[in-house]
This record gives sequence, structure tokens and C-alpha cells, in this order.
Amino acid sequence: MKYDTFVELFPTMRILKKEPLAKYTNTETGGMADVLAFPKTVAEVKLLVNMANENGIPLTVLGNSSNLVVKDGGIRGLVIILTDMDQITVSGTKIMAQAGASLIETTERAYQAGLTHFEFAAGIPGSVGGAVFMNAGAYGGEICQVLTEVSVITRAGYVKTMVNEEMNFGYRHSQIQDDHDIILEATFILKEGNKHNIRETMDNFNFLRASKQPLEYPSCGSVFKRPEGYFAGKLIHDAGLQGYQVGGARISTKHAGFIVNVDGATATDYMDVIKHVQDTVWEKFNVKLETEVRIIGED
Repeated sequence: MKYDTFVELFPTMRILKKEPLAKYTNTETGGMADVLAFPKTVAEVKLLVNMANENGIPLTVLGNSSNLVVKDGGIRGLVIILTDMDQITVSGTKIMAQAGASLIETTERAYQAGLTHFEFAAGIPGSVGGAVFMNAGAYGGEICQVLTEVSVITRAGYVKTMVNEEMNFGYRHSQIQDDHDIILEATFILKEGNKHNIRETMDNFNFLRASKQPLEYPSCGSVFKRPEGYFAGKLIHDAGLQGYQVGGARISTKHAGFIVNVDGATATDYMDVIKHVQDTVWEKFNVKLETEVRIIGED
């Protein structure tokens, strides 16, 4: 199916051809998408999924692309970015947020409503959909602790609702990763709290994040999962790898668990640094580091 056909079928949707994904990833790296679409409604997502299925078009769905490396060869077929689906609704102790909504903005809305238990996510720079997909967490909290249900569309084009118990949550894992469903909206159940205490906790977490993490550079966030019995950042630090650099990608001297884009890095630079870290940590400590960051696309 040609690009012009997408434009004809979706005249009100923003659709781009041969668009560099580096414009949309937090690492500021990544090759081109053949076709890039920004749906605003569930109906539009469903139509795009069905069209891709009917025409055998590869389909990739992205959120805020904060914990993601897109390879320099880009992504073939249709790429959907859900950031235009960003509505957040608060009803009592319940928050419903569309997949493209900012997780940070969602925690702010919780604070404004005097709702607690979402403070841990105050500074996590991703979308709600990405946070559910990865079971994002920080400072002792995880998405699985507050999510009650999630609306998804299957790759076959059917919309369904999954409750928390069906999500098979684990450390940086959800059932969505196995089923490849597309998250549309998440519902969180919180508790009434003291707004002063909520704000104080959020501000403290944001201070800790800013003081420990290299927020001044583009990055994909925490690169590696925490290996059982260890901390990835400490292993990398103890291996003497802080400051190691390939091209424009460098292991942060502020936090060893981050790889930052200091000078026009490519995705290949990132992947070369990741492999060097994995090989070195295995050689020195016999510990296998698995990536937390998603790596997608073509070489």
C-alpha cells in the first residue's frame, strides 16, 4: 500500500513519510519510519491496525519513546505513535489515562486531586502506555501496585479489557510484552492523601533523580535490568567503564546505569557501548546484564 493511500484514508490524521524517528526518541537517535501515523482516537487506532492486517503491512507502536533505541536502519511498514491520545480523567480515587498521556502529567493530576500512592512515578519520563508495558517503577513503587485495568487492542484488531491479575506483572515485565497487544488506556486506583505530604514526596523523588541521573543529556534512561543480587550501575562502575565512549554515546560519569548522547550519537554507537558493557561485566564478574531498554528496528 502506498503512502498516498494512507493520506486518502485518513485525511484528518497527521501522517508522515520517510520520517526520521530520531525526532521522537529521547536518545535523539534512530532511522526512518516508512510511514508514521499519529492517531487521536481508539477508532483511528483500530482502523490503522485493521488496514495493516488486511494489507500485510508490518506494524510497530510507540509511545513517548523514552526507554527505547531505534536502530539506524529505521522501521519498515507502519509506525504508530500514540502521543496524541493523551487525555487524563480523574473520578474520585480513580484515574483513567490514555496510552499517550505523560506519566509525569498523570502523577501531577493525582496530586491535584489529593490522591496518593502514585508519587514514585513523578519523574519517570515516559507515557502511560509505555509505563504499563514495562511495569515501570522507582523508589519502591511500580505500576502494578496501582493499576486496576487496561484497555488494549489486539493485533487482530479486537478491543478488550484486562484486569491487573491478567497482566502477569513482573520486574519490568507485563503480559503485553508477550501478547504484543496495543495499550489504549489504563485505569489506576489510588487513595485519598494529604496534598502537602504528596507534594513533598514527589519533590523529594525529583530532587534525588536530578542529583543522581544525567538529565542534562539525551538518554534512554536506565539501560540495564537489575541482575539478581546486584545493581547494574555498581557493576558498571566497578568495571571501570564510566566515561567509556563510542562515537557520541558515553556511559555517564554521573550514573553508570545511563548511556548519554553527548555528541550526535547514532543508535549503532549506543548498541556498541551496550555490548561492550555486557561483555566486560561478564568477563570481570560473571554476571549477565540484560537490557531494560527496548531495541527495535533494522540495522
